[in-house]
Amino acid sequence: MTFTPFNASLKKICQVTAFSVLLSTTTFAAETKPSQKATDIAHKYPIVDGHIDVPYRMQNHWEDVTRATENGDFDYPRAAAGGLDAPFMSIYIPATKEGKGAKELADVLIDQVEAIVYRAPDKFAIARTAKDIRDNFAANKISLPLGMENGAAIEGNLDNLQHFFDRGIRYITLAHSKSNHISDSSYDDAKIWDGLSPFGVEMVKEMNKLGVMIDISHVSDPAFYHALEVSEVPVIASHSSLRHFTPGLERNVDDKMLKALAKNRGVLMINFGSFFLTEAAMNWSNKYKAAKEAFEKLQGDNLTDAASKTFSENYRTRFPYPYASTDDVADHIDRARKLVGIDYIGLGSDYDGVGDTLPTGLKDASTYPVLIDELLSRGYKERDIAKILGGNVLRVMEAVETFANQQQEQITLNERAIP
Repeated sequence: MTFTPFNASLKKICQVTAFSVLLSTTTFAAETKPSQKATDIAHKYPIVDGHIDVPYRMQNHWEDVTRATENGDFDYPRAAAGGLDAPFMSIYIPATKEGKGAKELADVLIDQVEAIVYRAPDKFAIARTAKDIRDNFAANKISLPLGMENGAAIEGNLDNLQHFFDRGIRYITLAHSKSNHISDSSYDDAKIWDGLSPFGVEMVKEMNKLGVMIDISHVSDPAFYHALEVSEVPVIASHSSLRHFTPGLERNVDDKMLKALAKNRGVLMINFGSFFLTEAAMNWSNKYKAAKEAFEKLQGDNLTDAASKTFSENYRTRFPYPYASTDDVADHIDRARKLVGIDYIGLGSDYDGVGDTLPTGLKDASTYPVLIDELLSRGYKERDIAKILGGNVLRVMEAVETFANQQQEQITLNERAIP
């Protein structure tokens, strides 16, 4: 489908007025002021971010994100300033919740998102379809589509899949940090299924029928290929980057996988966390993890939260964190474009999900124009930037929705044919 931007004149007038207020009351994280052209592009096209961890952040430490907040990477003023129109709210289920209250937690987190809309219906709206996102964009509202990170909440019951579809979930990351009853995880040495489980295969098929996108971020390499084999529609990687820049990191996709994803007509949504962008940051994190585990083992029963926090602070002072940059994010986009073309690239920042590891220049939801400036400097055309910002993933959403509607129509026809 050709991506046609909303006539932005009225929207832009509203935003200029709003920004004059926002900028006087809010401190944004951008180290470099973006150009007017980049800012205009950010507000001319819907920006759809595949993964933002606001719900779990609020579960741990509640703040009213309909207003400016002291903490976190996302709130309304910063999202509005950055042109963010449709952040997929991550319904994140920790791997430790497998079989231990995963469904209940998912429902609570969805309640958190619905409460945001309830508090500020003039600013936010739930979105269940690509059309909802476009309509909300035209109405100058930020859409809050829902994606579930970790299918543990399905609990081996396809009725739960229907339940969460009815509540608005439109993608499911099949696994997270541990292999589960659906899929093996890229982070887990225990590869239980050598891909998807038998239930995982049935679940992917049912997701196709309902209109829920399959998210292959976090899954093992065999599970990635298994999901592509089973799915009849495009899939997404909601917040992954390229393994070429982080050798050995199975959590990112390699060149062969990217080409397979493009053949599937899916989308790779680039993660902004430094760990996923550069070898230096990945190595730092691996060394830090090993050092912290050794420290905690030495402390034994004497370990306290305060001691663990002090260790982390001292480690970062002694070994400063090697933050990635906006250039590094653009390098991932460049390589993906070189390998498969512009139509299979998106953004999945992982704001509020990667802690203090975000790149210089892209520290919060106000900074999308900084990335746009970098892409412009590399010769990207506006129409191609629009695809990366949201056009490509909206295409996938529409393809998934169309297939599901066709399946439902066929079921209806079959039922009518029964004498």
